This record gives sequence, C-alpha cells and structure tokens, in this order.
Amino acid sequence: MTRNMGQSASRASWAGESGEAAAAGGIDRARVAELAAERLDWRFKAVPSAAYGLTMRQYLATEPTLDQFATPLVTLDAGALAHNLRTMADWCERAGVALAPHGKTTMAPALWQAQLDAGAYGITLANLPQLRVARAFGVRELLLANTLLDPLGLAWLAAELAADPEFRFSSWVDSVAAVRLMDQALRAAGAVPGRPVEVLVELGGPGGRTGVRDLATALEVARAVAAAPTLRLAGVGGYEGALAHDATPRGLATVEAYLAGLVELHDALRAEGLFTAGERVLVSAGGSAYFDQVARVLAPLGAHPDTTVVLRSGAYLAHDDGFYRGVSPLVRGAGDEPLRAALHGWARVISRPEPGLALLDGGKRDFPYDDGLPEPQLIRGGRVLGGTVTALNDQHAFLRDSDAEVGEVVRLGLSHPCTAFDKWTLLPVLDDVSAPSPKVVDLVRTFF
Repeated sequence: MTRNMGQSASRASWAGESGEAAAAGGIDRARVAELAAERLDWRFKAVPSAAYGLTMRQYLATEPTLDQFATPLVTLDAGALAHNLRTMADWCERAGVALAPHGKTTMAPALWQAQLDAGAYGITLANLPQLRVARAFGVRELLLANTLLDPLGLAWLAAELAADPEFRFSSWVDSVAAVRLMDQALRAAGAVPGRPVEVLVELGGPGGRTGVRDLATALEVARAVAAAPTLRLAGVGGYEGALAHDATPRGLATVEAYLAGLVELHDALRAEGLFTAGERVLVSAGGSAYFDQVARVLAPLGAHPDTTVVLRSGAYLAHDDGFYRGVSPLVRGAGDEPLRAALHGWARVISRPEPGLALLDGGKRDFPYDDGLPEPQLIRGGRVLGGTVTALNDQHAFLRDSDAEVGEVVRLGLSHPCTAFDKWTLLPVLDDVSAPSPKVVDLVRTFF
C-alpha cells in the first residue's frame, strides 16, 4: 500500500499493500487521502480537546494513546482489521466467488479502499445518499442492493453514468411497475443511449422483505426489463439473511431452499435468452451469516464465462462479539481461521448506587443495542471483568454483578457493527486493543 492510503501513513500496518488491486477496484485514492487534512474539533465526539485545530495527520504524528481519549468511545483494532481483510479475501478466492462488501456497514471510504485493495469486486450500498458518498470518493463499481425508483435519484444516476464511462452500476427490481417507473424517469432525465442502467431481478421469500415470490412473476419482470431501452437485465439477486436468523438446522435449510430458487431463476432467464450476449451476468446474494452456503450453491454458476457470483458480506471486516460471533461461517468452521472482533466500546463507571449495580457513561447513543447488548470484557489496561450489561438508556449502561469500581474504564465487546459505525463520525484505530496502553495509529472517518 502506498503512503497516501487514507488518513495516515500508519494504515500500511493494518491494510496491507496492493497498488494494482487498488487501480482495478476503482476508488479515488487522492480523495481518500485528503481526509488526513481535515481539521479536528468539537464536531467529532471521539476527539480529545488537545487535538482541536490539528489535522488528522498532525494529531497522529503526536503518537496519541487510548488513555488520552475520553469516554464513551468506540475503537477499531488494527490487528483484527488486517486479519479479517486477509481471511475473507482468501476465503472468497478459494470458494471461487467475488466480493462486493456492503459499504453501508461502515460508510468509511478508507475502509472501502482497504477492501478494494484486498481484491473486492466493488462496493454494495443500500440507498441513494450512500451512493452519492461513494461517487464523491470515485468508487467505480457499485451494486445497489435495493430498487432505485426516486426520479431525482435516477436523473442523478443517469448523469453519473453519462459523465464517467468507467462507472459501472447495478440495482434490483422486483415488479413490472417498478420497471415502468424506472424507464419513464430515465427517459425524462435524458439517459444516454448505450448506457442503460443494469438491473438484477430480485428474488424474495415468504416472510422476507422485497423480491418476487415466484418464478412466473420473476420471468414477467425480466421480460419487462429486456424490453425497456433504458435498462439492461444483468442477472439475479437477493438476500437470504432476511429469511433466517440463526444457524439451526431449520434456519440453514431455509437458506438452502432460497438459494436453490436463485439458481432456478438464473437458469430460466438464461434458457429464455433474456441476457444480452457478451455482457456480464451477476448472481448476487450473501450477507455475513450464510456466505458459505451461498458460495457452495451459487459458485457453480460461475462456470458460465459471462457469469460472476458476487457475495455482499459487509460485517466481516469489523466482525463482532455478539450476533455474528454466533452465526458467521468462519466461526462455525467454514474456514481455517475464524474472524476476530475489531470493534470495541469503552465506558467509565460513574456510579455504584446500590449493591451489584454499576452505571457506565455510554448508552444507546454510543453503542449498538438492536441485536445484542454490550459485553463487559476487561478493565482498561488491567483485569478481566465479569458481570453483565442488562440494559442501555440513551447515555447509560447498566452493568450488574461486576467488581468494576467508580472511575475505572470498561472495555465492551459490541454486537451488530451495522448499527455501531453510524454513531461515530470518527473512530480511532488501536495498534493492539489488549495492550496495557494501546496506541492510536489511525483515525477512520465515516459519512452517514
């Protein structure tokens, strides 16, 4: 990795080096590097007042340590990030699938760049504001795991496609009505002939979210796409994680049946000749919980020379100490090395108002809580900690049955990284989260 990759030279210690991959992946490295010149001030709740007025680069040059940061705080661990980047990239290569990680998890261009450097095919996003962030940082390969129907958004997209011949974009569609609305909006926006918007027919499932529920409807949608001059049928996609929430035999069987339906749909579209000859075909599924099944069932479709199977796993980079620790395939034995939690919270004991109860100075506004409460792990720089976080208020955590004393700082394991990054516009990266006095080696900027 070159020295200009992001906010500081230190990132080379955790993201590796891959100049060729970076050029192929497509992100404006200079634009990401400009973040290092952003001045720190009160807008960033993670930043100590001693850093005010300094740029990120200048502050990191002072070699700050964790104990110089106030609580509450969320940090990333450099060693775990590097491990997870390498582990997932290696796994995908062995499985014969591409990876377009879901960028909504972090909304951090520097982390997207690290993923692209590690060999990612592109970046997945979920809505129009996220797409605009990605294009502001020059990401050239974007997959929208959603349907874009907003006329102003489609006009913006048409302009982006017209202005940049290297920009590739794909999104989902699940109804003939949506096809009609997209086509009308793109025509009204003056979409450039020869630059159609690539769409994937989305397959859903009973009890899931969006997506067609049967093969006959999917074929109707695909035919409508093929007939729309502003669109091109580019494959099939969907999300198995909306249909199962655990790794029980029942959950895994539900995922298996859904993936078989994706294969059936791909084969039916191909048999009907609805894909454009010589153009790429994408088959995309795979969150961070069942990507082993996705690869096993879908990877054989890559035998078609024009078909690429794309996973969209996003949470793997940070992993967690909660939901994904329990369901990730690389924890369940699908790979030689498990992922490691790179995300941690830090909160100070501010009160022990009654026996067995300690109150911490971090709550819902600081730590994710939608899919598992924080897990007390240790006292900063010291002993392993027992106890349980039983509840979160906006700014407080209830820690019970712990020997943590007033004034001590507790390290917390966090669950569900997708609702952690959005609470922090800047996250310190530590050289070693378990060291007695971790050093802050980087600062990661997010855009939510």
